[in-house]
Amino acid sequence: MTPTRTVEITGAQVDRQDEVLTPEALELVARLHRELGARRLELLQARGRRVAEIAAGGTLDFLPETASIREDDSWRVAPAAPGIVDRRVEITGPTDRKMTVNALNSGAKVWLADFEDANTPRWESVVEGQLNLLDAINRTIDFTAENGKAYTLRPDDELATIVVRPRGWHLPEKHIRVDGEAVSGSLVDFAVYLTTAGRRQVEKGLGPYFYLPKMESHLEARLWNDAFLLAQEALGIPRGTIRATVLIETIPAAFEMEEILYELREHSAGLNAGRWDFMFSIIKTFRTRGADFMLPDRNTVTMTVPFMRAYTELLVRTCHKRGAHAIGGMAAFIPSKDPAANEAAFAKVRADKTREANDGFDGSWVAHPGMVELCTEIFTSVLGDRPNQIDRRRDDVHVTAEQLLDIASTPGDVTEAGLRNNINVGIQYLAAWLGGLGAVAIHGLMEDAATAEISRSQVWQWLHNDVVLADSGEKVTRELVERLVEEEVATLPGSPADYAEARATFLEVAIADGYVDFLTLPAYERMP
Repeated sequence: MTPTRTVEITGAQVDRQDEVLTPEALELVARLHRELGARRLELLQARGRRVAEIAAGGTLDFLPETASIREDDSWRVAPAAPGIVDRRVEITGPTDRKMTVNALNSGAKVWLADFEDANTPRWESVVEGQLNLLDAINRTIDFTAENGKAYTLRPDDELATIVVRPRGWHLPEKHIRVDGEAVSGSLVDFAVYLTTAGRRQVEKGLGPYFYLPKMESHLEARLWNDAFLLAQEALGIPRGTIRATVLIETIPAAFEMEEILYELREHSAGLNAGRWDFMFSIIKTFRTRGADFMLPDRNTVTMTVPFMRAYTELLVRTCHKRGAHAIGGMAAFIPSKDPAANEAAFAKVRADKTREANDGFDGSWVAHPGMVELCTEIFTSVLGDRPNQIDRRRDDVHVTAEQLLDIASTPGDVTEAGLRNNINVGIQYLAAWLGGLGAVAIHGLMEDAATAEISRSQVWQWLHNDVVLADSGEKVTRELVERLVEEEVATLPGSPADYAEARATFLEVAIADGYVDFLTLPAYERMP
C-alpha cells in the first residue's frame, strides 16, 4: 500500500507506475473526487428513480424544462479542434501495447483508446494502458509479434489522433481510495491521462480529446464539463482545450442530445451513435414492460428498423444543427481466411457504412485495421476532399418520442438459437474479461462489454416476461436457461472448469430475481 497524502493506492505494484501515478495525477484525482464525487452518486441514484418510474407505467419524452435550449437556434459548439476535423474512419480498441501500435498505424483518422467496454479494469491494465499511451505520445513504444516481426510507429503525420474513452460514471476504481472512499473509475482514467500523456498532447497541439460513455442525462454531461473546467484550471491548461465526443448509447440520452451538446458546448466534439449499448439500454430501461418493449434475437436487429433509424437520423440532425460531428456506429466484423465469409461480411459492412455516409454522418467506427480501407473508401466517395459534412443540415428530419420508442414494430422472433447464442457469447466474453481481455473475437465478430450486456439482459427479460421461443415452443424458464448454459459450456474450447467463474457470473446477472444494472459491477468484484 502506497499512501500519497490522503490518497491510497491498494493495487499491486506495476512496473513504471510512478511515471503515470504521479503526485500531480493523484492530487487531481483527489480534488475531482472531493468536489464532484457526491454529485456523481446523486446522478446515479437519479437513474434508478427514472427506471422505477418507467416500471410503474411512466415513459420518456423530450424535456419541457429544457425546451428553450432546443428552440434557440443561435448557439453552436466550439469549432472542430486540430486532429479531429476529419474523422471519416475511427478505429476502436483496448490500450494494450500491440493494439496501441497497430491502431495508430492503421490509417484511421482517429484511434479511440479504450479504458471502457473494450478493456478490463484489472489494475495492471489500468496502469499499463496509461503507460502505453504515454509511450505512444513520446514515440518510445514498439511491439514485437510472436513471429519476431517488429512494429514501430509511422511518422507523426500518418498516425491516428488519440481520443481516450474513460470508464462510465457507474464504475468505481477499487484500487485507489481518497479519504477512505473508493473513487470513480471515470475520474481516475481522465485525471491520470490528462496530467501525463494528455499534457504532451497539449504541447503537440493534438488534444487532449475524450469519448464519454454511458451517460443518461444532460446533468451527467454538466458534471463532465465541470470536471474539465476544474482540471484545466488546476493544471494551467487554457479553457476549452479539452474536447469530448459523447456516445449517445442510452435511450434516456437520446431525448437529451441537444442539451448534452449545450452543456459541453465549449468542449464538445460531437456525438456518436453507440448502437450496441443503445439496444442494451432499451432492454434495461423497459425490461418489465412486456411485449411492447421486447426485442427479438439481437443479431436480427439491424440499423434499418424504425426505432434505430429514428435514433440515428435525429443524432445527425442534432449535431449538424449545432456545428458538431456526427459519428456512426461500429463495424465489428473481423476479416478471416474464409473468402466466402469475408465476401458476405464485407457486403454487409459496405451497406451499413454507405447508409451512414449518405445519411450525413461525418465518419464511423471499425474494430479491426482490416476494415479501415473499406470505411475510408465509402466515406470518401461521399465527402470527397471535404473533411466532413457538418454543413449538411438534416432539416428534413423530424423525430417524435413515439418513433424513438417504437420497439414493437421491430421484426423478428425470440428463438432457442438466439437464446443459445446469448448464453454462448455471454459466457465466452465473461471468461475472457475476468482473465484480463476486454475485446474478444467470438464467431467472427469483435465482442466487447456492450454485446455481453445485451446477451445477458435479453435472457433476463425473456425469462421474467414468460417469453415462448418461436422455434421450439418452450417457455423461457430458469430451468431451461440453466440447462442450456451447461450444454453451451460443454461446446466451448478447453474444460468446463475453465468457465466456472464466468458461468457463475453470467447466471448471477441473467436469472436472478433482481436486475443488476451492469454485469461489470459484480464481475469487477470477482477480479483481483
